[in-house]
Amino acid sequence: MLDVLGHRSLPVDVRTLSGTATLPLASRPESVRTARDFTRSTLNGWRLPEQYDAVSLVVSELVTNALRHGAAARPAEREPAAPATAPPAAAQAGRPAVNGSAARSAVELELIRCAGRLVCAVRDPSAAGPRLGEVDGTAESGRGLHLVECFSDGWGWRPLTGERLGKVVWAVFRTG
Repeated sequence: MLDVLGHRSLPVDVRTLSGTATLPLASRPESVRTARDFTRSTLNGWRLPEQYDAVSLVVSELVTNALRHGAAARPAEREPAAPATAPPAAAQAGRPAVNGSAARSAVELELIRCAGRLVCAVRDPSAAGPRLGEVDGTAESGRGLHLVECFSDGWGWRPLTGERLGKVVWAVFRTG
């Protein structure tokens, strides 16, 4: 996913890239928990466990939005099963997870570590951009992007081009 984000939209210097970890996600509610577990394992592997609370909240919100609004916008395809265990050792060590089904997955989480920054990026097949709406105190939903804005150091999105259609929504965190 890093290659499709492009240098202009990444809030980090890619020359200082020190790790990426990617997880394809099935279009199922339990994928949100899988994404949080993957985030915990990855941050522990990168020796950034203190980042987990804020990053996992943002991962939960971005993955939930991708599943609810992005994955629902395309016809169902065969998707990979959610992993029952921790991510592969390669992902924990900061190298991309190798999974041949990543290209078929509707939603994909990527964690990117650079000098002083951590980026959480979620890809989905919808071209529609996220909308930061008014918060309704009585509504049961609609606060996700407000939480992302509050718990991260910045967020944004961009449409994808080329072979991969859809968009990437990202949030950045300072790590030191």
